[in-house]
Amino acid sequence: MKRLLVILIMLSVAAGAFAQWQEIGAPDPSRLGIDAAQQFLKEVSVEKFEREGFWRSYMSPDFGYVTSRLFIGSPMGKTTIPDEEGLNIPDIHVFGTRVDFLRRGHSSFEVFPLRPIPIEGITKTVSVWVAGRNFNHELILLIEDFFGRHYELNMGRLNFQGWKRLTVAIPPQGEDGRMGIVQRNYHYNNQMGIKIRGFRIDVSPMEAYGSYYIYFDDLRAVTDLFAEYDRDIDDLPDGW
Repeated sequence: MKRLLVILIMLSVAAGAFAQWQEIGAPDPSRLGIDAAQQFLKEVSVEKFEREGFWRSYMSPDFGYVTSRLFIGSPMGKTTIPDEEGLNIPDIHVFGTRVDFLRRGHSSFEVFPLRPIPIEGITKTVSVWVAGRNFNHELILLIEDFFGRHYELNMGRLNFQGWKRLTVAIPPQGEDGRMGIVQRNYHYNNQMGIKIRGFRIDVSPMEAYGSYYIYFDDLRAVTDLFAEYDRDIDDLPDGW
Protein backbone atom coordinates (compact mmCIF):
# COMPACT_ATOMS: atom_id res chain seq x y z
CA MET A 1 0.00 0.00 0.00
CA LYS A 2 2.84 2.36 0.90
CA ARG A 3 4.61 1.51 -2.36
CA LEU A 4 1.46 2.34 -4.36
CA LEU A 5 1.12 5.65 -2.50
CA VAL A 6 4.75 6.59 -3.28
CA ILE A 7 4.25 5.80 -6.98
CA LEU A 8 1.13 7.98 -7.14
CA ILE A 9 2.98 10.88 -5.48
CA MET A 10 5.87 10.57 -7.94
CA LEU A 11 3.52 10.54 -10.93
CA SER A 12 1.76 13.64 -9.61
CA VAL A 13 5.06 15.54 -9.20
CA ALA A 14 6.22 14.52 -12.71
CA ALA A 15 2.93 15.67 -14.25
CA GLY A 16 3.24 19.03 -12.53
CA ALA A 17 6.83 19.47 -13.73
CA PHE A 18 5.83 18.61 -17.31
CA ALA A 19 2.99 21.14 -17.22
CA GLN A 20 5.36 23.78 -15.86
CA TRP A 21 7.90 23.05 -18.66
CA GLN A 22 5.15 23.43 -21.25
CA GLU A 23 4.17 26.79 -19.80
CA ILE A 24 7.72 28.18 -19.55
CA GLY A 25 9.80 26.47 -22.25
CA ALA A 26 7.40 25.92 -25.13
CA PRO A 27 7.08 28.69 -27.77
CA ASP A 28 4.04 30.89 -27.65
CA PRO A 29 1.91 30.01 -30.74
CA SER A 30 0.44 33.50 -30.79
CA ARG A 31 3.92 34.95 -31.47
CA LEU A 32 4.78 32.73 -34.44
CA GLY A 33 2.34 34.35 -36.84
CA ILE A 34 3.50 37.84 -35.90
CA ASP A 35 7.16 37.07 -36.49
CA ALA A 36 6.48 35.40 -39.84
CA ALA A 37 4.16 38.16 -41.03
CA GLN A 38 6.73 40.90 -40.40
CA GLN A 39 9.39 39.50 -42.73
CA PHE A 40 9.61 39.41 -46.51
CA LEU A 41 12.94 37.72 -47.25
CA LYS A 42 14.26 37.94 -50.79
CA GLU A 43 17.57 37.28 -52.54
CA VAL A 44 18.75 40.31 -54.51
CA SER A 45 21.70 41.02 -56.77
CA VAL A 46 24.08 43.63 -55.37
CA GLU A 47 26.86 43.63 -57.98
CA LYS A 48 27.60 41.46 -61.03
CA PHE A 49 31.07 42.95 -61.68
CA GLU A 50 30.17 44.05 -65.21
CA ARG A 51 31.10 47.75 -65.06
CA GLU A 52 34.54 48.66 -66.34
CA GLY A 53 36.51 50.85 -63.98
CA PHE A 54 33.97 50.65 -61.15
CA TRP A 55 36.06 48.30 -58.98
CA ARG A 56 39.58 49.17 -57.88
CA SER A 57 42.29 47.59 -55.75
CA TYR A 58 44.97 48.91 -53.43
CA MET A 59 47.97 47.59 -51.49
CA SER A 60 50.65 49.35 -49.52
CA PRO A 61 53.67 49.81 -51.81
CA ASP A 62 55.85 48.66 -48.92
CA PHE A 63 54.64 45.10 -49.46
CA GLY A 64 53.74 44.90 -53.16
CA TYR A 65 51.55 46.22 -55.93
CA VAL A 66 48.23 45.19 -57.44
CA THR A 67 46.63 45.10 -60.88
CA SER A 68 42.89 44.61 -61.53
CA ARG A 69 40.68 44.11 -64.58
CA LEU A 70 37.58 42.33 -65.90
CA PHE A 71 37.70 38.87 -67.49
CA ILE A 72 35.10 36.91 -69.42
CA GLY A 73 34.00 33.96 -67.31
CA SER A 74 31.52 32.65 -64.76
CA PRO A 75 31.34 30.04 -61.97
CA MET A 76 29.68 26.85 -63.20
CA GLY A 77 27.63 26.43 -60.03
CA LYS A 78 26.03 29.86 -60.18
CA THR A 79 22.26 30.04 -60.62
CA THR A 80 20.03 32.90 -61.77
CA ILE A 81 17.84 34.81 -59.35
CA PRO A 82 14.23 33.91 -60.26
CA ASP A 83 13.15 37.55 -60.61
CA GLU A 84 15.92 38.16 -63.16
CA GLU A 85 15.05 35.30 -65.50
CA GLY A 86 14.21 36.51 -69.00
CA LEU A 87 15.43 40.08 -68.38
CA ASN A 88 18.67 39.63 -70.39
CA ILE A 89 20.80 41.33 -67.74
CA PRO A 90 24.49 41.25 -68.77
CA ASP A 91 26.45 38.77 -66.67
CA ILE A 92 29.50 37.53 -68.56
CA HIS A 93 32.44 39.03 -66.65
CA VAL A 94 34.32 38.41 -63.42
CA PHE A 95 36.66 40.79 -61.63
CA GLY A 96 40.26 39.69 -61.15
CA THR A 97 43.11 41.10 -59.07
CA ARG A 98 46.78 40.17 -59.29
CA VAL A 99 49.16 40.85 -56.41
CA ASP A 100 52.95 40.91 -56.82
CA PHE A 101 54.62 40.72 -53.42
CA LEU A 102 57.85 42.56 -52.73
CA ARG A 103 58.53 40.99 -49.35
CA ARG A 104 56.95 38.75 -46.77
CA GLY A 105 55.10 40.02 -43.75
CA HIS A 106 51.66 40.66 -42.26
CA SER A 107 50.06 42.57 -45.10
CA SER A 108 46.69 43.02 -46.79
CA PHE A 109 45.12 44.49 -49.91
CA GLU A 110 41.66 45.83 -50.66
CA VAL A 111 39.20 45.48 -53.52
CA PHE A 112 36.59 48.23 -53.45
CA PRO A 113 33.99 50.05 -55.62
CA LEU A 114 34.26 53.71 -56.53
CA ARG A 115 31.43 54.43 -54.09
CA PRO A 116 29.73 52.26 -51.44
CA ILE A 117 26.92 50.07 -52.80
CA PRO A 118 23.64 50.30 -50.83
CA ILE A 119 21.47 47.23 -50.23
CA GLU A 120 17.73 47.77 -49.97
CA GLY A 121 15.86 46.51 -46.92
CA ILE A 122 17.39 44.91 -43.83
CA THR A 123 20.26 42.67 -44.93
CA LYS A 124 20.44 39.20 -43.38
CA THR A 125 23.33 37.62 -45.32
CA VAL A 126 25.85 38.65 -47.98
CA SER A 127 27.45 36.18 -50.41
CA VAL A 128 30.00 36.34 -53.22
CA TRP A 129 31.63 33.82 -55.56
CA VAL A 130 35.40 33.74 -55.14
CA ALA A 131 38.29 31.85 -56.73
CA GLY A 132 41.00 32.03 -54.08
CA ARG A 133 43.65 29.72 -55.55
CA ASN A 134 43.92 27.59 -52.39
CA PHE A 135 45.92 30.04 -50.27
CA ASN A 136 45.52 30.58 -46.52
CA HIS A 137 44.60 34.23 -46.97
CA GLU A 138 41.35 35.45 -45.35
CA LEU A 139 38.52 37.36 -47.02
CA ILE A 140 37.02 40.23 -45.02
CA LEU A 141 33.76 41.97 -46.01
CA LEU A 142 33.80 45.74 -45.42
CA ILE A 143 30.43 47.35 -44.75
CA GLU A 144 28.93 50.64 -43.55
CA ASP A 145 25.86 50.78 -41.32
CA PHE A 146 22.97 53.27 -41.07
CA PHE A 147 25.08 55.77 -39.10
CA GLY A 148 28.04 55.53 -41.48
CA ARG A 149 30.13 53.44 -39.10
CA HIS A 150 32.53 50.94 -40.65
CA TYR A 151 32.55 47.24 -39.81
CA GLU A 152 34.51 44.17 -40.89
CA LEU A 153 33.06 40.65 -41.22
CA ASN A 154 35.22 37.58 -41.80
CA MET A 155 33.95 35.49 -44.73
CA GLY A 156 36.51 32.70 -44.32
CA ARG A 157 39.80 31.43 -45.67
CA LEU A 158 40.58 31.16 -49.36
CA ASN A 159 42.16 27.70 -49.07
CA PHE A 160 40.04 25.95 -51.72
CA GLN A 161 40.38 25.08 -55.39
CA GLY A 162 38.30 26.75 -58.08
CA TRP A 163 35.19 28.80 -57.42
CA LYS A 164 33.31 28.78 -54.11
CA ARG A 165 30.40 30.82 -52.82
CA LEU A 166 31.27 32.40 -49.48
CA THR A 167 28.48 33.70 -47.25
CA VAL A 168 28.46 35.74 -44.05
CA ALA A 169 25.54 36.63 -41.77
CA ILE A 170 24.98 40.25 -40.73
CA PRO A 171 24.65 40.40 -36.92
CA PRO A 172 21.39 41.97 -35.73
CA GLN A 173 21.52 45.42 -34.19
CA GLY A 174 21.05 46.01 -30.49
CA GLU A 175 17.60 46.39 -29.01
CA ASP A 176 18.29 50.06 -28.24
CA GLY A 177 18.77 50.78 -31.96
CA ARG A 178 22.23 52.26 -31.39
CA MET A 179 24.58 49.37 -30.59
CA GLY A 180 25.98 46.92 -33.13
CA ILE A 181 25.53 47.13 -36.89
CA VAL A 182 22.49 49.41 -37.07
CA GLN A 183 20.40 49.03 -40.22
CA ARG A 184 17.31 50.94 -39.16
CA ASN A 185 16.45 53.79 -36.81
CA TYR A 186 12.86 54.41 -35.73
CA HIS A 187 13.27 58.15 -36.35
CA TYR A 188 13.92 57.62 -40.07
CA ASN A 189 11.72 54.89 -41.50
CA ASN A 190 12.43 55.94 -45.09
CA GLN A 191 16.15 55.18 -44.76
CA MET A 192 17.59 51.79 -43.81
CA GLY A 193 20.11 49.11 -44.66
CA ILE A 194 23.86 48.79 -45.04
CA LYS A 195 26.35 49.66 -47.77
CA ILE A 196 29.08 47.46 -49.22
CA ARG A 197 32.46 49.19 -49.04
CA GLY A 198 34.39 46.31 -50.60
CA PHE A 199 36.66 43.48 -49.49
CA ARG A 200 39.98 43.17 -47.72
CA ILE A 201 42.23 40.17 -48.14
CA ASP A 202 44.44 39.54 -45.11
CA VAL A 203 47.55 37.83 -46.42
CA SER A 204 49.14 34.86 -44.69
CA PRO A 205 52.78 35.90 -44.10
CA MET A 206 54.01 32.40 -44.93
CA GLU A 207 52.45 32.65 -48.41
CA ALA A 208 53.24 36.28 -49.19
CA TYR A 209 55.62 35.71 -52.08
CA GLY A 210 55.59 35.69 -55.87
CA SER A 211 52.28 36.51 -57.59
CA TYR A 212 48.81 35.87 -56.25
CA TYR A 213 45.53 35.91 -58.22
CA ILE A 214 41.96 36.23 -56.95
CA TYR A 215 38.64 36.55 -58.81
CA PHE A 216 35.18 37.77 -57.75
CA ASP A 217 31.70 37.36 -59.21
CA ASP A 218 28.01 37.71 -58.33
CA LEU A 219 27.75 39.65 -55.09
CA ARG A 220 24.30 38.97 -53.59
CA ALA A 221 22.33 39.55 -50.41
CA VAL A 222 19.33 38.01 -48.66
CA THR A 223 17.35 40.96 -47.35
CA ASP A 224 14.10 41.63 -45.52
CA LEU A 225 11.99 43.94 -47.70
CA PHE A 226 8.93 44.05 -45.43
CA ALA A 227 9.60 47.63 -44.30
CA GLU A 228 10.21 48.73 -47.92
CA TYR A 229 6.70 47.65 -48.96
CA ASP A 230 5.11 48.80 -45.70
CA ARG A 231 5.87 52.50 -46.15
CA ASP A 232 3.17 55.13 -46.46
CA ILE A 233 2.98 56.19 -50.11
CA ASP A 234 2.39 59.84 -49.11
CA ASP A 235 5.52 60.01 -46.91
CA LEU A 236 8.13 62.56 -48.01
CA PRO A 237 11.79 61.59 -48.42
CA ASP A 238 14.41 63.32 -46.29
CA GLY A 239 17.88 64.37 -47.43
CA TRP A 240 17.03 67.59 -49.28
